[in-house]
Amino acid sequence: MGMQGDFFQLLKEQGYQFGNPVAAAAGIEVPTATTILALKYRDGVLVAGDRRATAGNMVMYDRTDKVLEIDRHSVMAIAGVPATAYEMVRVLAHSFKYYRRTQLQELSFEGKLRAVSKLLKENVPAALAGTGAVVPVFAGYDHEQGAAKIYFYDILGAEFEAVEYAVSGSGSPTIRGILHYLNTWGPQPLAALPEEQATIQALRLLSSAAEFDSATGGVNRELNLYPVVKLITAAGVRVIADGDLKRLYEQEVVRSR
Repeated sequence: MGMQGDFFQLLKEQGYQFGNPVAAAAGIEVPTATTILALKYRDGVLVAGDRRATAGNMVMYDRTDKVLEIDRHSVMAIAGVPATAYEMVRVLAHSFKYYRRTQLQELSFEGKLRAVSKLLKENVPAALAGTGAVVPVFAGYDHEQGAAKIYFYDILGAEFEAVEYAVSGSGSPTIRGILHYLNTWGPQPLAALPEEQATIQALRLLSSAAEFDSATGGVNRELNLYPVVKLITAAGVRVIADGDLKRLYEQEVVRSR
């Protein structure tokens, strides 16, 4: 069964208030909100995210990359405050690179998971103070076990492995239900999908999220803006080109009338 990283929402329901109180007092809105997803397909893991950054009801930027490569075999999809998330990715990328150069070998997948957890734990005081909570989805290829894996975290740094898929962000409730339906009653389980079919499903899912969540950006064909889609296999991380996304979107997502 797939899992959703919803601890952020749980804390809000318990009374924690997120968002920068200093910025709010000054009338400054911090860009947040998103929809990110990761799902296992036949050859590895697909990770995708929309490209909209918002502050309240304002669209601040429509070309954000929310699926960030940490090294050749791992990515972190970010939901939450971009500034904190980008800094975490920079620290992780530097740490993995430093380990590789000093130890002459890649950091183990288990070590990478611990590094993400440690950073989130260290960010707890700032997150609870309202200066930048991040609820990431981490995906990578575990060479020791010969498999691509998906993990999601709560803001306290606890990690959870997603067996089949994981979602996060304000648009995630919509597509979580669709993912469950597709994986349970679709023509074939998500993990059996070939690359192209997995990419088509990601485009359809993010388009659905954008339909119901104003904080999630959809496709803008006039500006040639498409979601970010990256694949992780034993060969490494690969980005699906906008040209391929455009072709698949026009052929398989836009319904002919």
